[in-house]
Amino acid sequence: MNSVLPGSFLTLHYRLAGPDGADIINTFADKAATLSLGTGELAPAMEARLIGLAEGTRATFELAAGEAFGERNPELMQRVKRVLLDELGDPGEQYSVGDVVQFPTPDGQGAYAGVVREVGSGWVLFDFNHPLASQPVTFEVHVIGVL
Repeated sequence: MNSVLPGSFLTLHYRLAGPDGADIINTFADKAATLSLGTGELAPAMEARLIGLAEGTRATFELAAGEAFGERNPELMQRVKRVLLDELGDPGEQYSVGDVVQFPTPDGQGAYAGVVREVGSGWVLFDFNHPLASQPVTFEVHVIGVL
């Protein structure tokens, strides 16, 4: 029976739940996930919990606040001038607290998201922290196959 090692290719079901117990991701009722450890598909703290598990293992892990997605970083709260938002996106776009806005990466090859926290006169405050930063999470897993 194979065990999970760094760099393993896995087939598994997993569930990630936030501090309120609500599912954020749950593959148990759907198709199993396939992924390679070490490629950034899972947070390093979750990958570390998988190392050493044998095929067929079912386990649940409680990850402490900040362990899975880091601590909140106040420097990732950024005011963006409305003029720049109009330049980068749709001029006249209306932003509301809680909106998730996609921004292009500097190389134009990807995107990252920010959550609107405040809307001011001529600016919008975005939070670029991971939504689960500084939050405890539950990570449940069933390892189906290991290559």
